[in-house]
Amino acid sequence: MAAEAWLWRWGWGQRCPGRPGLPGPGPGPTTLLHFLLLLGPVAADITDGNSEHLKREHSLIKPYQGVGSSSMPLWDFQGSTMLTSQYVRLTPDERSKEGSIWNHQPCFLKDWEMHVHFKVHGIGKKNLHGDGIALWYTRDRLVPGPVFGSKDNFHGLAIFLDTYPNDETTERVFPYISVMVNNGSLSYDHSKDGRWSELAGCTADFRNRDHDTFLAVRYSRGRLTVMTDLEDKNEWKNCIDITGVRLPTGYYFGASAGTGDLSDNHDIISIKLFQLMVERTPEEESIDWTKIEPGVNFLRSPKDNVDDPTGNFRSGPLTGWRVFLLLLCALLGIIVCAVVGAVVFQKRQERNKRFY
Repeated sequence: MAAEAWLWRWGWGQRCPGRPGLPGPGPGPTTLLHFLLLLGPVAADITDGNSEHLKREHSLIKPYQGVGSSSMPLWDFQGSTMLTSQYVRLTPDERSKEGSIWNHQPCFLKDWEMHVHFKVHGIGKKNLHGDGIALWYTRDRLVPGPVFGSKDNFHGLAIFLDTYPNDETTERVFPYISVMVNNGSLSYDHSKDGRWSELAGCTADFRNRDHDTFLAVRYSRGRLTVMTDLEDKNEWKNCIDITGVRLPTGYYFGASAGTGDLSDNHDIISIKLFQLMVERTPEEESIDWTKIEPGVNFLRSPKDNVDDPTGNFRSGPLTGWRVFLLLLCALLGIIVCAVVGAVVFQKRQERNKRFY
């Protein structure tokens, strides 16, 4: 397997058309923020496009088959979902709609990469639109529910592309992408935009774009990476990077969307799934991957990602203004130490002169 141990932290990767893989990044500016980020986990090797294989049984690609009917090969859909020759519309720009599309075949790949070409658009301005799209890798399929048109308390992985801030006190900038891994014990709290159960997230301005928008999800050796290409620059931008994720094989891929009092068109243009060629030890190969319980080897509870009611922020992710404050405090600390050191040095010099 050809691989280069590039660090995603140093820049963006080119999203080369026709190549399924996520190539390594080019060089970027070295900043104090980059230096601090390098103290965290090191990014995984980026495989080249020839090392991945498109799995058509798990992919949704034009030209679609079954246009104008209520079913299509390899995929089932329900609710308000409508199949056209150009896109799969999960919901129209109308109130109180929900729809989903699910792959027929369970996925038994241990390492995979999914590319999603999508579009969220509508006539609503500012915050007068909602609610968003969810991408799923779950045990159950075709079960409608309150979480972006699908069931709550699910087993597996969910990636939420949320366009509406239900929590008026939130500091997040929407649209917002977040990740949740669930073993059926957690419930998604819409009133808090899922902060109680979120593992990580990022702001991503994907709504009402005049160009194509893409999202990539990579799962390999327990590492989950989410990247976006939203700027029409043919570049992947890092959004989420989590290690220690446990996902079983034999689950189903799907996408769903929902609207409430506010609405949008939620379209899926394509879903492409690629197998990642990863060498594993005999011990790893002997594991029954279908019996693994979804989870994350996390040092703290995902519930720590929310603001404390007392006004104190519990060890949440370093994003937005918190990163700025951290860097500002670090810079001020360095300046203070430098000034104090200079003063002490000068006084010692003056003291030494008195003895000569």
